[in-house]
Amino acid sequence: MDGELLFSILGVLVLLVLSAFFSGTETALTAVSRARMHQLERRGVRHASRVNRLIAKPERLIGAVLLGNNLVNILASAVATSIMIALFGKAGVAYATAIMTALVVIFAEVLPKTVALSRPDRTALAAGPIIGPIVFVLGPAVDLVQTIVRAVLGLFGLRMRHRETAADASEELRGALALHARDGAMVKSDRDMLDAILDLSDVEVSEIMIHRKNMVMLDADQPAAEIAEALLATPYSRVPLWRGDVDNIVGVLHAKDLLRAISDAPADTASYSHLGVGGGISVGTPALPDLWREPWFVPETTTLMEQLNAFRARREHFALVVDEYGALMGLVTLEDILEEIVGDISDEHDVTRASAVRREAGGSFMVDGVVTVRDLNRDFDWDLPEDDAATIAGLVIHLARHIPDIGERFSLDGFNFEVMRRLRNQVTAVRIRPPKAKS
Repeated sequence: MDGELLFSILGVLVLLVLSAFFSGTETALTAVSRARMHQLERRGVRHASRVNRLIAKPERLIGAVLLGNNLVNILASAVATSIMIALFGKAGVAYATAIMTALVVIFAEVLPKTVALSRPDRTALAAGPIIGPIVFVLGPAVDLVQTIVRAVLGLFGLRMRHRETAADASEELRGALALHARDGAMVKSDRDMLDAILDLSDVEVSEIMIHRKNMVMLDADQPAAEIAEALLATPYSRVPLWRGDVDNIVGVLHAKDLLRAISDAPADTASYSHLGVGGGISVGTPALPDLWREPWFVPETTTLMEQLNAFRARREHFALVVDEYGALMGLVTLEDILEEIVGDISDEHDVTRASAVRREAGGSFMVDGVVTVRDLNRDFDWDLPEDDAATIAGLVIHLARHIPDIGERFSLDGFNFEVMRRLRNQVTAVRIRPPKAKS
């Protein structure tokens, strides 16, 4: 009898160890990062591929683990009850219930799951080779259980849906970035760049383009020498040329094409000593229609990702933006899209301007009207609506429902806006006072 009792106690301990294994494995395999495990597999980490195969079918994995865990728990409780009854009679049922509850909760549930949560990758890699064959063996039983579950749900008019993956991938990445940034594990500038990359498919070129009123355009009917001098006097390498009407863009003149043509001109007809400020270009300047390039027009609803891919495919850096009626709206360059990702890019030819956003005493901000709402949200972690208007001036006009006068004030979600400057029908400066918690 003592030998049988000792064997039964040993059996209960073994079953508790198996229960702890199933509990820890379940927690590790559900908590492990699929992206990180995929990267470990690419690096050739041992057993990472097996773990990836297991978590690729979560229903079967969880079903097998739960089935195995319940089997060993029930068996351990049954054996423990028989031991207690043999020792204490009918009172042994109560003793077995109390003892097994404490043992299962502490040593088979809380302890292994706590360890697995603290090191999910290491636990998953260690458990993968063991749990894999178990999932394979219990697979038919798990499939039967799933069939029964679907049938029962069907009686109540419920249907099991496939997991959403691709549609949720972007939001999952955004959530991960926000979580790591909140925990201080990611530099804000890195998070902004990654967020901007995810936004490329949602933002249209009309939201980042240079508006037509700020474009530098030249009349193609001017003398070639005057056009050439005007181009070389600008800080831009490409300038649109119009004829008859500013909406009639006939070409885009590239400064490099002009300089190359001047360089190739005969020495007695080309002058190179007067290309600076106040200089001139001689009659040897080549005919401009032979130099300018065909303009490329893109609709204003083109997303930044589509435009970026188009720039790469055409090996172009410059496109003109038109609305649905074909009217010129502005222009967009490859640099504009890159700046959406990495921030402002300045070189020695860029005109230095005062900051478009100036922090004031008291926590308010003086903001130029052309500053985009997206830039403000990204720079200050605000949550101003981006669907109503592209710029802060547009947002104020949207709130006012008219062209506001200087001094008019508006409120939105705790933000206070005050129109500070206006040039004709354009709001040029707005004072913004964010909520206290967001200042």
